[in-house]
Amino acid sequence: MTVTADLEASPFSGQLRASTRTVHDKANHSTYMNALLGGELTLAGYAALATQYYFIYQAIERAGDAMADDPVGGQFVFEELRRLPALERDLARLVGPGWRTEIAPLAATEAYTARIAEASRWSGGFVAHHYTRYLGDIAGGQIIRRLLEKKFDLAEAGTLFYRFDEIGSAPAFRDRYRAKLDEAPWSEDDRARVIDESVVAFEHNVAVFDELAGDLARYRDPAA
Repeated sequence: MTVTADLEASPFSGQLRASTRTVHDKANHSTYMNALLGGELTLAGYAALATQYYFIYQAIERAGDAMADDPVGGQFVFEELRRLPALERDLARLVGPGWRTEIAPLAATEAYTARIAEASRWSGGFVAHHYTRYLGDIAGGQIIRRLLEKKFDLAEAGTLFYRFDEIGSAPAFRDRYRAKLDEAPWSEDDRARVIDESVVAFEHNVAVFDELAGDLARYRDPAA
């Protein structure tokens, strides 16, 4: 059986994962993420990423609020996933009490949030961006949380973004999410559009990481 036939025979969630694997790996192995996961950055170096996540999740969760009553997109709006409250507490610890007036989006982040708003006019576009961020944070994000907690002794605020206590079992939640992807009443053309938009979402993440990498000299930990 050919690779194409294997994909066509697999559930949509499997097709989506397989079709985005290359760009997913590109994001995970970007220069910035390699430095972060290698323990090479100061806490300010991580705070720079958390700051961009604030604007990204503000856009996604605003789109989710608008999508809540959509018969398809609304199935992917989970109150227990909402990240902005955790990010607000994290940034108060990472940046300081005046963080709201001290942070700003990068150019790549502005392009990303504009794409989220544009794509989320359709349920599939919203889901593509939602899937790309949240499922990655629930899974791979835990590696970052443990690294930050150990390196910087952050027991509470600072890593709350990566805590998903309200979803219960993470593997079970991911299974439910993938089941929703498989059951969504999209046509084959619609599914292709979801895959394409998911690739775009990953590419926007890469662009943010690449722009952050431009400041790595300032954020490298001399003790690392």
